[in-house]
Amino acid sequence: MTDKNIFQKIGAAVADHAPALAGVLAAVPGVGTLPAAAVGALGSLCKAFGLGTDTEPETLLSTITADPEARLKYYVAESNFKLESKKLDLEEYKTALADIQNARTMHTETTKATGHRDTNLYILAWVIIVGFFSLTGLLIFKAMPQGSSQAIYMLFGGLVGYCGAVVQFFFGSSKSSQEKTDIIAKSQPIQ
Repeated sequence: MTDKNIFQKIGAAVADHAPALAGVLAAVPGVGTLPAAAVGALGSLCKAFGLGTDTEPETLLSTITADPEARLKYYVAESNFKLESKKLDLEEYKTALADIQNARTMHTETTKATGHRDTNLYILAWVIIVGFFSLTGLLIFKAMPQGSSQAIYMLFGGLVGYCGAVVQFFFGSSKSSQEKTDIIAKSQPIQ
């Protein structure tokens, strides 16, 4: 069983030259499984010091403290960790873009099939926008009932996110897609 404190010791050993790795390792909880970021940080360190990814943390710590070229290896490990993190961010972004593209495709196909736009989309968008501004006005000009502030703030937080999504869809990067949808729909003969 590995002492969870060992991760903080490894983090302290690399803190001066690899702050991103140190920050991830310092945040390892005292119980439970290791977070994915901590596993990635340990893997980057093991790779930089020529150790296998299944190396025990105690062995890694003793190797780090005994290696005269540790400073250079910290930089290598830090760079590898940041690169892997960016790759994961890129994959997440690609997934989000694919989801947006699927929504655009569905909207285009619906418009082609029916010959008109989906009115539910516009109704829902107006409900969200009106709800957001109504609740904002209420929060500004009216006192909240005692004991209901948490629920109201949760509702407001949800509306903020949905309002942002509506604005992004109609005026953000999806706007050009909407215009393409309109052009495609107009070019298709209505049956």
